[in-house]
This record gives sequence, C-alpha cells and structure tokens, in this order.
Amino acid sequence: MKYILSFLLTIVFCDKLVAQNSPIKIEPVNFSKVNVTDAFWKPKMDLVATKTLAACIYQTEEKTGRIRNFEKVARGKGEKHEGIFYDDSDVFKAIEAMSYAIKTNKDPKLEAKADEWIEKIAAAQLPDGYLNTYYTLTGLDKRWTDMSMHEDYNAGHMIEAAVAYFDATGKRKFLDVVIKWANYFDSLFGPGKKDWVTGHQELELALVKLYRVTNDKKYLNLADWLLSERGKKLAVGYTWTDWKDTLYAQDGVPVKQQKDITGHAVRAMYMYTGAADVAAHTGDVDYLKAMRNVWEDVVYRNMYLTGGIGSAGSNEGFSNDYDLPNEQAYCETCASVGMVFWNQRMNSLTGNAEYIDVLERSLYNGALDGLSLSGDRFFYGNVLASNGKNARREWFGTACCPANIARLIASLGNYIYGYKDNKIYVNLFVGSQTTFNLPKGDIQFTMNTGYPWNGSVNCTLNMKKKMTSSIAFRLPGWASGTAVPGGLYSFANNMTEKPNLLLNGNAIPYQLQEGYVVVEHEWKDKDVLEYQLPMTIQKVVSRNELKFNNDRVAFQRGPLVYCIEGADNNGKAWNVIAPTQISFTTEIFKVLDENVVSLVADLPSIQIELNGTSAKTAFQKVRAIPYYTWCNRGSNAMQVWLPTSFKDVKVNY
Repeated sequence: MKYILSFLLTIVFCDKLVAQNSPIKIEPVNFSKVNVTDAFWKPKMDLVATKTLAACIYQTEEKTGRIRNFEKVARGKGEKHEGIFYDDSDVFKAIEAMSYAIKTNKDPKLEAKADEWIEKIAAAQLPDGYLNTYYTLTGLDKRWTDMSMHEDYNAGHMIEAAVAYFDATGKRKFLDVVIKWANYFDSLFGPGKKDWVTGHQELELALVKLYRVTNDKKYLNLADWLLSERGKKLAVGYTWTDWKDTLYAQDGVPVKQQKDITGHAVRAMYMYTGAADVAAHTGDVDYLKAMRNVWEDVVYRNMYLTGGIGSAGSNEGFSNDYDLPNEQAYCETCASVGMVFWNQRMNSLTGNAEYIDVLERSLYNGALDGLSLSGDRFFYGNVLASNGKNARREWFGTACCPANIARLIASLGNYIYGYKDNKIYVNLFVGSQTTFNLPKGDIQFTMNTGYPWNGSVNCTLNMKKKMTSSIAFRLPGWASGTAVPGGLYSFANNMTEKPNLLLNGNAIPYQLQEGYVVVEHEWKDKDVLEYQLPMTIQKVVSRNELKFNNDRVAFQRGPLVYCIEGADNNGKAWNVIAPTQISFTTEIFKVLDENVVSLVADLPSIQIELNGTSAKTAFQKVRAIPYYTWCNRGSNAMQVWLPTSFKDVKVNY
C-alpha cells in the first residue's frame, strides 16, 4: 500500500512541477463546463448533433466500409479491407463529435451508438495493443514499415476521441484501449528505440491530451520526442524521393528552428498545435519562439481573408508567399479547423487576443463555410470566387472534413472563456453560461448577445457574496482598426469607435491590455456588464504583393466576411464593380431558413443586350451575404473580392 501511495504522490508532484513551469497565461474553460444558449451557434450545434452526425453515421455504417473493417478484424477470417488506409480516423473523429454532442444534448441514442462503435473498436485491438484495420487486414508484417501510411495519425484521432468520450461520459473502456495502444507505441519508439517521423502529424497533440487525463508524463515526453525527430533527415520510410519533398510534412528543419510555413496545411496545423501543447506543459521557450515565427509567416503572408489557409491543391497546402488565388483556392475545411486549434493554444500561451482574432476569422468564415445550412452537405475546399460550378457534396472519398467540422462546432464551448490568476477572459461572444471558481467563491457568468449580427454583449454575474476580480473582454481587431495582424489586409475606410463598457447602466473605466478591455472591480450579485462593439461595414483591401486582389475590394461586418452570389443578383456575380466611393447598407434577409444581415448597394454592372451583340452599363441593386451561407441554394457564381473598375468584370460568369 505504501508503494502505491508513494507512486500516486510522485504523479501528483510531477504534475504540479510541470504546472509550475508552464507558461500558460490563459487556461481555456472546458466545453463540459459551458452551456451554450446562443441564437447563432446553438441551432448549428443542434444541427450537428442531429443531421451532421446522422450523415456521418450513415456513411460510416451503410455507404462505406469504415465500421465494417473493425468488424472484419474482430472476426479474424482474413477478409478484405475496404476503403483507404486512413479511413479509421473518420470513425474516431465522428466519435469525438458524438462525445461533445452527448455532453451538451444529453442524447441517450447517440451515446448508445457511440458505445456500439467503441465495442467494435475494442474488439479489433490486438493483444499487444496495436489497432489499425488496414494493416491488420492486409498484412501485419508490413506495420511500421512506411512512415507515410498514417498508422499513428489514425491512432492520434483515436486518442482524441477516447479522451473526449471519457470527459463526456466518465466511461473508461475506450480510454483503456488507447492507453494500451500508447503504451505499445512507447515500447517501440523513443530515445534509444526506433526512430519515427510521422507522415501526418496528429499523434503529438493527442498524446498531450492523454497526458492531461492520465497524469502520466510518459505521454508528454513521447509527444516532445516525436517533435524532436523532425528535420533530421530520418524519414527513410517515406515514399518521397528527394529532400525537397520532406517540406511537405514540415520535415525540412527541426521544429524549434522553423520560421517558414511549408507543405500540407492540415499537417502543419496539427503539428504546431502539438508543439504549443508541449510548450504549455514543459515551458520550452524554443517551441514558443518557433511557433511565433511560423504564425507570422502564415498570417502576414499566407492567409485568406476568410481565415482559410493552404492555397495549392497540388500539395493541399502552402506554395509561395502571397500566392492566394481566389477562384483556384484550395483552402481545405480541415485546415481552417486546424487554425482554430492552433490559435487557441497560442492565445493560451501568450495571453494575447490577436490569436483569438484569427481564430474567430477562421471559425465564422473559413471553417463554417465547410458545413451547409442543412447540416448534411459539405465543402472540402473553400474557394473565394466561383464560376458557378462548385457544389456542396454529401460525402467524399477522403472524408476528413465532415467529421472535422462536426467536432469543431460540437465543441464550441471550448473556445468561449478563459481563466487565470483571478481574471476572467471572454474570448468569443457566444450566448452561454458557465461558473468560475474564484479563490473567494464562485461567480456564475451568463452571457447574452445578438452577435455576430449586432455588437451588444450583456453579461450577468451571480454570486453569494461580493468579491473582487478582473474581467477581460476581447477587443476584436476589426473593432479597433486592424483587419488582421501584420497588415496583409487593411480597412480602406478604417472608421473606428471605442467600445463602451457599462456596469448596471453606467460607464465604467477600463484598461487595454494585450488586446483585451480589462476592468477590475468588486462585483456583487446580479451585476450586469454591457459591452458594446461597433458594427461598421468595412471595406477591405490587401497588400499590393497579393496580386490577385489588386484593384479589388471586399466587405466585412463584425467577424463576417461577405460575398455576392448569383442567387441574389439576377444569376450573376462577376458583372458588377464596387467603385471606391460607393457604400453598402444593411438589410435583414434570409438565406433559406437562415436569418442574416445582408449588405445592399446600387452598383454599376455590365448587362448584355437581348440581341447578344452589345452590352450596356446600368446600376442594379446588389446584395452581399455572409460568406458561410453561399452555395446553399444550388451552384451559382460567387465573388468575395469585387473589382473597382470594369477591367476585371466577366459577364459570362
């Protein structure tokens, strides 16, 4: 007994030691402690819990062999593998999304379905802990022979799903499965064992999650080691043929020396999220320095206005600085989801709100665009201009995006609040309720807002006794004159107003700190804080180096980027111009059943005469809608960046 007690005390001591060395400035509040009631996001979370997950379940069970592969392994009869070698990961991402929905929606049928899948997954695990349907069905002698084959990527998503399911339900079966797998992997790879440079990063951040839930530092050390393997030219198992190709997986130089964003966008996001997670628990400043350098390269030179990243379809990722074409944009939904993950970690590490500005941009635009308003159609890539041939699809052969956007929206509560050292942080303006455990008691914090359609945020504080603390509201860059950090995009009109902060109807002084409006006060029960942000329609222009947007302008209101779509503009979106002197006004509108604030203006357009031999210029009422709502009424033309002169007008689009 005394040895068990000593072991437990050692774990507690080590965990406290890591926490003391941690550079974390803001600790995000876990989704399980946040009740989202928001008029904008709650319906989307409900849609994911029903329509989106129903689509994922149908495709997983009926249309593809994803769940059947686990059943085949359990039967052990040498049956043929169905699908692609990384398809296991889609099952795990769906379970992760189910976990968040189970916690927030209390759906026993969804929990029963997750339990059913977990039983099948557990039955497919080999006695040594290995779990991968592709290699188990095609030949175990080939496992761990090719670093590019996603064995550990699949397992990383399995770990994330198991941690989420344990957090949501308290059930350990799935968690025990992934612990067994992680221990098996650790027995093969690490210092003094085999080298391993994963082809698709994901395991690093997953191992940190496993460390947090188990307090076993072995998993944190393993994540750190996986990061340290990169850049040493160890990827002998890759199918790539030359050194340049290693940039595809961010393997050109060691992680701590990286400055430039390269290669596959999703792999990059997952790796840098994992590096930030490791830094948060080890205090390794070299990781943090590298993350800042790479982040600046992404945001300052390689990010779309929508917060999307990865312009090139050839490598599903990055090409050259400022190479951001609109009509040919790749801009994978998963990459925008990864931007949310990474920027949250960077905010947590630094306490700087600019990372949440980027997170918000990706969330409301680049990521949300990946899910249809009906919840059961998806975009894999997200263009910023369309000739009318783009369409949302029910599913994909490589189906990473549907479950990825589902798990992001279902876990939205993870990104709203933070807390550290008696200071409450409000990062996203989402109607919700949570409780903060302060040193002198609890504060129940209730936020109500009409965001993103209006900038009024009302917060009610409930507590049993008065207590003093600081509350920090993020001051979005778009509300203070900064379109994006680094100046890749800027506001042409740049009309800024100071936000108002009222306590019980009276103005209260505040300070600006690291992008937050901060007020310290002795709070009492039923205090109401009103935070008011200006919702100005902003004209956006880009740096001259971004040649695709030269002589073009885009429009943003609050966090939302707007576009014009043929469905609202006589079937066309490329025949209008937006002269610099013209301004849009707001108008309430509906895109299908989605209530939105649209932008309207009379703009000059080129119109073909009935005889088809001549054209004329005329003014027409043009309506712009939020980018995330486009292509929900069929395939039709669309543009985010409008020309300011006739030279880029195309009447045939």
